[in-house]
Amino acid sequence: MAALYIPYFAIRGKTVENILIYAETIKHLTRVLGITWTLRGAESLMENKSFIIIANHQTSVDIMGMFNIWHVIQSMTVIAKKELLYAGPFGIAAYLSGLIFIDRHSSKGKETMNQAMEVLKKNNTKLWIFPEGTRRNTGEIHNFKKGAFHTAIQYEIPIIPIVFSSYRHFLDDKNKKFDEGEIILTVLPTIKTKGLKLSDIDELMEKTKKEMTLVYKKISDEAAENLKQSKNKL
Repeated sequence: MAALYIPYFAIRGKTVENILIYAETIKHLTRVLGITWTLRGAESLMENKSFIIIANHQTSVDIMGMFNIWHVIQSMTVIAKKELLYAGPFGIAAYLSGLIFIDRHSSKGKETMNQAMEVLKKNNTKLWIFPEGTRRNTGEIHNFKKGAFHTAIQYEIPIIPIVFSSYRHFLDDKNKKFDEGEIILTVLPTIKTKGLKLSDIDELMEKTKKEMTLVYKKISDEAAENLKQSKNKL
């Protein structure tokens, strides 16, 4: 799919708007996989201003979730490791879609991030970050890294948490299971960062993780029950 879109993206030029076109196509693949998405509390995502979205990270299916709600958020980009820039057609399409590539092993990573944030804030572009860093489908939300919170406080950009319900009732790597299932995405209230100091990061992370965990458990139980009832009707 990336290879097909590269010529069109090249004509349009490098812009975060390109990924909207890509997402509108790719999101339909989840129907083939039997996954349905339920989005709640989307109103704050539609605001025309810059903010940082943080979400729990379970599997690569999370990316499909992003594609399914990208049209709601509109102008948005994500941070990607620099290695993906060289991942064939995908890397080229991602570059033309305005993704921010960070070299995690270079001192220039922070400089790249600072330059990108100035542009995002100026253009009212949203930034999506998975603060757990590594995806883990374990049925819980793991500790956050400080990067997203540090950036939000430094640039006084609000944070909007999004919680994906657990995939474990239909997706199990160990037992090679991938059934049909529902994923509930819940948008939590906006967290204002204006006036906060870098010394507030730890407290902010812990509070945010706690609130996201409570919602995660609630909507995960709901999604599992919905799947159970659906199977009983068959």
